[in-house]
Amino acid sequence: MQEDDLGTALVNVSPSADEAVQQFKTEAIRLREYGQTLVIASDEDIVAVTQILSTVAKVKKGLEDKRKEFVGPLQGYVKSINDIFKGFSDPIEEADRLIRGKVLEFQRAQEAKQREIEEINRMRLEAAEREKAIKGEVSEPVELVESVPEPLTRVTTEAGTLGKRMVRKWEVLDFSLLPDDYKTLDSARITKVVRAGIPEIPGVRIYEEAILTVAPAE
Repeated sequence: MQEDDLGTALVNVSPSADEAVQQFKTEAIRLREYGQTLVIASDEDIVAVTQILSTVAKVKKGLEDKRKEFVGPLQGYVKSINDIFKGFSDPIEEADRLIRGKVLEFQRAQEAKQREIEEINRMRLEAAEREKAIKGEVSEPVELVESVPEPLTRVTTEAGTLGKRMVRKWEVLDFSLLPDDYKTLDSARITKVVRAGIPEIPGVRIYEEAILTVAPAE
């Protein structure tokens, strides 16, 4: 990797051209072929295989180290660039949030006023009907409150268009009432507590399964 004073960098993005990577690849293919034809028939075979598995572990580690060698600088630059752009974009994201929020707040306030006006008018008309039922007439004309103008929900200007749409959202009020199909199994949490030694979990079978551990010689 090379970097100049202008803020540009040259990084190696061709692992296929790396001699060490090619050696690991060749060895990996050879070991795969060995695994395909391998037959374990005795303890002596297991002793011999230990050597092979140690080589497998070394190749795996070597490839992973090489992968990190290639992606490490790239990831570092990606994080740095993302951090810089986040600093640039934060103000505009905040502006977007504030302006949208105030538009929606005004629209909600207008809608609330209209609902209140409709309720007042309903009560006045109802009172007039009750008075008419008792007296046979209404003592004075019913004065209704004038409706507020409906808030604009679609605006088109030379710069662009503003619209509004309803989005369905949800929140859980009582998890126990959820259908089973909507209850997600938290497998990561269960794995964590099982490995920590929890003796039982209702509805879960806890068991042990053998795996091989391989520690290559230093």
